[in-house]
Amino acid sequence: MELRDIITARRSVRAFEGREIEAEKLDKILEAANLAPSAGNLQAYEVYVIRQAAGRAALAKAALDQSFLAGAPVDLVFCTNPERTKWKYGRRGIQLYAIQDATIACTFAMLTAVELGLSSVWVGAFDDDAVRQAIGAPAEITPVAILPLGYPAETPEARPRRLINDLVHWD
Repeated sequence: MELRDIITARRSVRAFEGREIEAEKLDKILEAANLAPSAGNLQAYEVYVIRQAAGRAALAKAALDQSFLAGAPVDLVFCTNPERTKWKYGRRGIQLYAIQDATIACTFAMLTAVELGLSSVWVGAFDDDAVRQAIGAPAEITPVAILPLGYPAETPEARPRRLINDLVHWD
């Protein structure tokens, strides 16, 4: 698949088949996240892989009862790790670069999932402390995005997008 085809094919899917994700596919997704660019190549993020039903259920509850998180065979939680960036970039590294690092890695994972025939949806609505507790993360780690992964049990239609002339501002 060409990158443009992958981007065009991506949809926000909230219903997943019950089948497991092959270990090789999950490895490729995590490898893609690891290849994502980051500020100063410091990779100021962590990825928690939640496969057990109890952990996925706890994440669904922490994410304001978004039950589809429990229905996905795997939930990836992308978090900031400010300790990896603050020594070089200070407050900006903690407040911005670590978030950017985590979100770029999540995007790489999402697009790789599409390439491999899987689907996902970006989840950003959740209680940080409840997510930390659900994944067993320490207090200095901040969750940024949850990415449920699985084989799609639905095929959403493409949603309308803004016109380029409305989105882009030229000098």
